[in-house]
Amino acid sequence: MIRLPHLAARVFNTPLLIQRAKLDVILSVLGPRFELQTVPPPQMGPPGPNAAPRLADERGIAVLPIHGTLVQRTGGLDALSGLTSYESIGRRLEAMLADSTVRGIVLDIDSPGGEAAGVFDLADQIHAAGQHKPVWAVANDAAFSAAYALASASQRVFLTRTAGVGSIGVIALHLDQSQQDANAGLKFTPIHAGARKNDGSPHEPLTPQARASIQTEVDRLYELFVLTVAHQRGLSIDAVRESEAALYFGQDAINVGLADRLGTLSDAVQQMHTELDAAARPLFLESPLMSTPDSAVPTVEPDVVRAQAHSDALAIAELCELAGQSALTASFLAEGISAATARQRLLAAKAESPEITSHLSPTAPMPSTAMSLDDNPLIHTVKARAAAARRGR
Repeated sequence: MIRLPHLAARVFNTPLLIQRAKLDVILSVLGPRFELQTVPPPQMGPPGPNAAPRLADERGIAVLPIHGTLVQRTGGLDALSGLTSYESIGRRLEAMLADSTVRGIVLDIDSPGGEAAGVFDLADQIHAAGQHKPVWAVANDAAFSAAYALASASQRVFLTRTAGVGSIGVIALHLDQSQQDANAGLKFTPIHAGARKNDGSPHEPLTPQARASIQTEVDRLYELFVLTVAHQRGLSIDAVRESEAALYFGQDAINVGLADRLGTLSDAVQQMHTELDAAARPLFLESPLMSTPDSAVPTVEPDVVRAQAHSDALAIAELCELAGQSALTASFLAEGISAATARQRLLAAKAESPEITSHLSPTAPMPSTAMSLDDNPLIHTVKARAAAARRGR
């Protein structure tokens, strides 16, 4: 049996972090039960059970699905209504962190958002988890509102070519059914102590005081949402606020800083494999000064080695992407070359192309090893072409 008062309390007069279109669908489903005049619900089959988490594969990547409308607690309605609770997501995340076979976690997100209660606590939990194991997110195909609050807590956000992110806003609805009560010959008379006790009653129009109270809470949660995304994505508060809860799709989401790259769930899993494998590759240090048997070879802490290898792998991946040669990332990492060598090869490849173009972003981090202009293949090529042009005059 569906508890209508319980559902009504979770939809009306309470701030929600949910995409507006999904809220209209929920209202269209609940409308007939409350005798509301709403748009007919879209024709669709009954919601299926929530997806189970994909256990870590042979290389240690676990996939955590975050699908459907998000609520703090499902109360047994998840299988019936396609709900997913923040509590269940948090429990699964903790289990993956505790599992020694799991090296990394990918959040598979397809959600319009949901309740405000509980979402920021879970976002903090995801952000903290990234300090122990890499946690990435994939919008596959939607990560809106509360779902984006969770995605932004990850270290890297992928989205498919058709996916959308954003809707960084808060909404609350009040149901005024006083006219419906009058048409049915009903009159509700509240008897209460405390002038604000009856605020938000559906059996009378919303009072200015009640509206102001709800607006205050909506504004408070909105500021918390904006600050959370700005901190987790490294964006300015003004930039997040200026999105005005808009939806962003594909490359547009990357351009405004809400996502990092286009890619499928499989792409994200494979790239995490590649980077973790590169970070785990042992580093051997050799020096001619340590060749004698009596010389003591200094030891390198494993954590330091892994951190340096992981940093080098990230640098190579970024260089390949900036050069428009993302496909070379895997081969460079497999060779075990340094970021400086990868940069030299990419520059040489650009120099041999018919046109010399730059994909370097003004905000991209500078490589740790500077290159002399005398060693730059691009400079050599430009000089050669200039000399040829002078000879042709």
